[in-house]
Amino acid sequence: MKVAGIPYASLTDDDLIYHLKKDDHSAFTEIFNRYSNLLYAHAFNKLRDEGDARDVVQEMFMKIWHKRDSIEQGNNLSGYLFIALRNGIFNLIKHKNLVNTYAAQFSKANDDSGIYTDTLVREKQFAAMIAAEIANLPPRMRTVFELRRNENLSNKEVAARLGITESTVADQMKKALRILKNKIGPAIIVLYYLNVK
Repeated sequence: MKVAGIPYASLTDDDLIYHLKKDDHSAFTEIFNRYSNLLYAHAFNKLRDEGDARDVVQEMFMKIWHKRDSIEQGNNLSGYLFIALRNGIFNLIKHKNLVNTYAAQFSKANDDSGIYTDTLVREKQFAAMIAAEIANLPPRMRTVFELRRNENLSNKEVAARLGITESTVADQMKKALRILKNKIGPAIIVLYYLNVK
């Protein structure tokens, strides 16, 4: 909640933390404006990808808002933010390495019929990873996605069932695929629908 009359841009970091812990959206906005460009530059330097850098910074700020009660006054805010960003970058790199490992394993499995059983095990693990990401989609988007992919309904059929327009269905699918692509990679999505029934 914004407190009228407060010159947020002139507040110290510690004062911003104080107001942030009181659910002050304007304090949060000021922190974002004050540090987002620096954090983005740092993330891009590490990741060398504009989309990944933007996403990891945005996700970090979302976590800061959700965990605002746990931020202690007196802490070095910039240091706190950069540590949080470092952890986010590490998690993203670790996740991407896992995805690349799965992709490499599936490619090898396709050329080696002698490890068919092991491939099935990895496919199940792989399917579980995909399912977890789909479950994290917004409810309406997830419903549209599942009707299109799991029940093989057309955009028109999904629209009729949910009482929405075909353009809305198409837009929701586009957004869902973009989210999944960012989370697990385009190659993984293709492999999922080719290998997992």
